[in-house]
Amino acid sequence: MTPRTFETRCLRLPAVTKVVQWEGTSVFKVGGKMFALGGGFAARSGGYMFKTSNMAYAMLIEHGLARPAPYLARAKWVQLASNNALPDAELSTYLVQAHALIAAKLTRNIRKELGLDSPDAHRHDDHRVQHMDRSRRH
Repeated sequence: MTPRTFETRCLRLPAVTKVVQWEGTSVFKVGGKMFALGGGFAARSGGYMFKTSNMAYAMLIEHGLARPAPYLARAKWVQLASNNALPDAELSTYLVQAHALIAAKLTRNIRKELGLDSPDAHRHDDHRVQHMDRSRRH
């Protein structure tokens, strides 16, 4: 994925801001919290960096597609082996997941201010949980 496409994919996600920090690194944030890094420091030390789930972290590293991100590994961030380590569609999916992981940790009020929380979303989640609970009983 090209740096321009990476930036476009990140900025298309809801309530995302971009700041340039750390030696020209593009830092993509939701609610003031980082979820992805590109260019600058990230480019000089390898590939794009982003937050992952525990499972994705282990899988990407185990398959040699990424390594633990410098300074951020304990928070389950990875750095791709190169910007082209993953197909564009797959990297886009990881960026959506990174955004969701960080957004989920924001306070309810901040999510609401950013338009990331709606009453309909809660009702859908509640329905899904109730459905899962019912299926476990049978």
